[in-house]
Amino acid sequence: MTRQPSPASSADRLALLRQELQRRNLNGFVIPRADQHQGEYVPPSAQRLGWLTGFTGSAGAAVVLEKQAAVFVDGRYTLQVRNEVDTTLFTPQHLIDHPPQRWLGEVLGKGDRLGFDPWLHTWDQVQILTGACERVGASLVPCADNPLDCVWTDRPEPPASPLTAHSEDFAGRSVADKRQDIAAQLKADRLDAAILSAPESVAWLLNIRAGDVAFTPLPLCFAILHADSSVDLFMAEHRIAGAIRAAWGESVRVEDPDRFEAALRHLGRGARRVRLDSASAPFQVWETLRAAGAQVEAGADPCALPRACKNSVEMAGTRAAHHRDGVAMARFLAWLEEATRGGTVDEMAAAHALEAFRSRGLHFRGLSFPTISGAGANGAIVHYHSTPKTNRPLRPGELYLVDSGAQYLDGTTDITRTVLIGEQPPAEARRHFTLVLKGHIALARAVFPSGTTGSQLDVLARQPLWSAGLDYDHGTGHGVGSFLSVHEGPQRISKVGNTVALKPGMILSVEPGYYKTGAYGIRIENLVLVRPLTPPEGAERELLGFETLTLAPIDRALVAPQMLDAAERDWLNAYHARVRGEIMPLLTEPAERDWLERATAPL
Repeated sequence: MTRQPSPASSADRLALLRQELQRRNLNGFVIPRADQHQGEYVPPSAQRLGWLTGFTGSAGAAVVLEKQAAVFVDGRYTLQVRNEVDTTLFTPQHLIDHPPQRWLGEVLGKGDRLGFDPWLHTWDQVQILTGACERVGASLVPCADNPLDCVWTDRPEPPASPLTAHSEDFAGRSVADKRQDIAAQLKADRLDAAILSAPESVAWLLNIRAGDVAFTPLPLCFAILHADSSVDLFMAEHRIAGAIRAAWGESVRVEDPDRFEAALRHLGRGARRVRLDSASAPFQVWETLRAAGAQVEAGADPCALPRACKNSVEMAGTRAAHHRDGVAMARFLAWLEEATRGGTVDEMAAAHALEAFRSRGLHFRGLSFPTISGAGANGAIVHYHSTPKTNRPLRPGELYLVDSGAQYLDGTTDITRTVLIGEQPPAEARRHFTLVLKGHIALARAVFPSGTTGSQLDVLARQPLWSAGLDYDHGTGHGVGSFLSVHEGPQRISKVGNTVALKPGMILSVEPGYYKTGAYGIRIENLVLVRPLTPPEGAERELLGFETLTLAPIDRALVAPQMLDAAERDWLNAYHARVRGEIMPLLTEPAERDWLERATAPL
């Protein structure tokens, strides 16, 4: 049967949604950007926020009421949202400074009924929305089916890509070993089971990958891990090859996704003690378990920390992947210098060229996120995405920011470089670049005691900018997976408080920046690996530090040497010497080798 196409305009789509809400006796509805797994990337079938508003960023929400509507984005998207969304229909609001619950407290009336999809919100999120409604005498109403889906008539089918096995040659541990290790933790915590709602945890636990979303090799599915180390995986049988099933053995049972709620009720009828991650599990899962009689315990995903702490095979793999990525970056930057002399390169052409250089590398499986390729003023848009409409040439005298990464079977990469096009940097830009560099170096050189969190280190990267009255409106660092999500928890480096201590084997980004609206953006990003350090004599605590994984020159033309102290200059020269020593032997073209020699020369 042919489905009726949805209206093309946001105005018509908004009108249809309001009609559906009125039919259901709802005064409003919350539309999160997230799907039922709370992932960064969602499949086309779950891009509800984008379908309704036109906003394409990776975080946000909208609230639609009878007479007004708002779209909420964080500081990365304050410029982008106004370029993509009809602001006569949706008023942009800051997701952090003026979040939905505060806005709702200002606009909801007594007796209003605000609807939400319980599969798309976590327990924590629902408690916040409930509080906002109760304070003004309104009520929060779970919807049995999503009203927006009812008016999105040509909504794509959910993804169902085939699974691929992730070899122990890259994973470093067997499925049985992982299952037994996590199950032992459950037993120690006197738990009967844990619900795995994060696809990256399922992928890690079962050594599988898939292609259900762009840029991250994930299978979108739920699983239940039992204390006897068996697993119930809720996935269509046709997605799983016989060889994968045979390798799992009988301890991994495959059930149809439609059986997931029945399995939750079964746990409840047995009054089982079940772990749920309150920050990621759908509210519907909580409610189903509680209603059936389960003892639900809020806690961290038991796979999250083991997944974050890479084993020796994964650490060796990420180092190898970063060598190949460093070769691609060197070739690209050498090409860029030559190509921009003719003035014929634009943002999209540069991004395509970088992907082409990467694709020549062993184990390359695609990009790890859409390349941010921003020239001049476009670089000031933190998560800018170049389109034919916004595509800008790389002009002499301007800064060019390129934030990119790749998925390799043995590792995931993420790097940002800001480079000068031409030879004459603006003095102000050079000063700002050097302040960002000083912050990057301070964090990269950090030595800290075991038990330190990323939020305790964040100030190191910001201090040089703060001293000049400047800052950036994004986190300083995020966790990174191993051929998994490029943005992965539970670790992070941010102003936002985080109780997860940094541990050996964790991979994080270090990416301070500065953005001058209408002029340029600056960001210097490397990935680093947390490693133990040999403590000095007399030390009373175990010490940790960072091993820099990323190997690509930092543009010396944008550095003001007089602003660096001796230790900072030594760090930069040592880093460039390492890049030269490890990447030069892997380059074959004389022109590329000559470029790298110049790009890594000592200050």
